[in-house]
Amino acid sequence: MSKATRATRMLEQAGVAFSVRTYEYDSSADRIGLQAAEAIGEEPARVLKSLMALVDGKPVCVIVPSDREVSMKKLAAAFGGKSAQMMKPADAERLSGYKVGGISPFGQMKPPRAAIEQEAMAQDLVYINGGQRGLQVRLNPHDAAKVLNAIVAQLVA
Repeated sequence: MSKATRATRMLEQAGVAFSVRTYEYDSSADRIGLQAAEAIGEEPARVLKSLMALVDGKPVCVIVPSDREVSMKKLAAAFGGKSAQMMKPADAERLSGYKVGGISPFGQMKPPRAAIEQEAMAQDLVYINGGQRGLQVRLNPHDAAKVLNAIVAQLVA
């Protein structure tokens, strides 16, 4: 597995301190983020999942703890929108340039606006997908928010 992806290159270029962690990706897992947390031996609250959604028809990337669900109402409100819905997997792959299970908020082909769950900001370090199935980057959540110019808001139900 290559540890150099568009995501890791973006973080390097931004001067963000991070480390890379690989794990055995299980494509049959019901909840990919929880499987990643278990595989690397971390609490689900520290392993964040990157989801692609639409707010008023515009793409956004939502980053929340792997054991939590996004509230569509809160997501729409965070972006000043009226409605939100999850993006279809094929659309998420086409827009992000990554495969589902390996979607990173970093280094996307056409970077959408991003939002990070405020609970995640209380962690010293978090894991976020590094742009490949089975690859996580470990970094400070404040650095992630800064490099993504992300909104920090309550996004979970």
